This record gives sequence, structure tokens and C-alpha cells, in this order.
Amino acid sequence: MIVAIPSRPRRPGDGRRHPTLAYERELRRAGKHRIAGIDEVGRGALAGPVAAAAVVLPEQPLDWYDRVYDSKDMTAAAREEMVGPILRDTAVGFAMVSPDRVDSDGIVPATKRAMTQAVRALGSGIDALLIDALTLPGLRMRQVPLIEGDKRSLSIACAAIVAKVTRDKVMSRLHEQYQAYSFDQNKGYGTEAHREALERVGPSAIHRRTFLSKLTEEDADTS
Repeated sequence: MIVAIPSRPRRPGDGRRHPTLAYERELRRAGKHRIAGIDEVGRGALAGPVAAAAVVLPEQPLDWYDRVYDSKDMTAAAREEMVGPILRDTAVGFAMVSPDRVDSDGIVPATKRAMTQAVRALGSGIDALLIDALTLPGLRMRQVPLIEGDKRSLSIACAAIVAKVTRDKVMSRLHEQYQAYSFDQNKGYGTEAHREALERVGPSAIHRRTFLSKLTEEDADTS
């Protein structure tokens, strides 16, 4: 049984909290040694894919662990700086699910599909999963869902960084094809400028129609 363990204390003068290896160590004490931390990005975006990464940390701690935070608490430059060590020193799986699949399946099934594909990209031998908030029914191994897992588990936090940096690069490349929406700036999320572009030129081929329909309904409810 996995129990909640307090996170590492914050550094003096640093309001951010480091994720820890507490859950990974607990699973290793239970005989699980190849443990994948999993997180997604793009779940709330109006356009583009939902992406997921799975990261297996080595059993020996590495000197860069203290530079890992919840990706949302890191600058874009800090995330970019951390991707190199993560890709160099850990096993990483990555997957994306298209906006069309998000529309046809729904965002939660699409998110689970991306996470499952990211785990499968790691190959065989995964003993356990630490997952940000979800469980994956298609995978038969020990699974520990953690609310705000990217703040609590180091392997989940690393997965979040990989997923965020990789998807951001994809959205920046898509900006070259769909320049009206400033995907290089908003990464597909519903900023004011993005919504103004939608009103001006309509949706692109990579917009999620179900999300735009819900957005229109919400606007109608507030009018």
C-alpha cells in the first residue's frame, strides 16, 4: 500500500516545492524496480494534440534532481535546460493523440490513450506506474494515481517537463502553417488573442471542434 509522504521542505527563499523520490522508493521496497512516472500536457487546449510522456529514473539519484520542479512552476528556459539531462540519463517514452481523436473519443479517453502509448514506447519490463491523477485500464501492472503528481513525484515531474517541452515545439512548428492563431505563443490554449483570431478567421484543421462548441455554449450562457 502506498501512503502519502510529505514532500521535501522548500528551500529558504524559494516558494516552490520540490517533488521527491518518496513514492518511487516505496514501490522499490515493495519489489518494483522499473517504475514509470507519467504525465500529460495539452488537455485543456483548444487546438493541437494532447501529449504524454513516461519517464523511468535510474535507481541511483542524479545530481540534477534538485533542479526539477513542477513544470508549471518553471520558466520555459528552465524546462528546456532540464530536458537534456532527462533524455540523457533516463528512459523516456512519448506519445501524442490528434485533435480529431480528442473530438471522437473525448478528452479523458484521449489522454489515457496518449499515456498508455507513452508507457508502451518504453518497451517491456515496467513494474509499476506513478500517474498524475489517472489510472490506465489497458495496462496490467501496479498503478498509483497521485493528485498533483507533478508536485509530489520526481519521475512524474520529469515526465511533465518532457511532455511540455516536446508539445510546445510541435505547436511552434504548427504556427508556421497556421500563423493567424499565434500557436508559437499560446500553444493552442484559449488566450484572448487566440479567441479573437477564432472570431476573425474561424477554426483551423487542428482545432478541437468539441472544445470550440463548448466554448460557444459558455459564451452564450454569459451573454
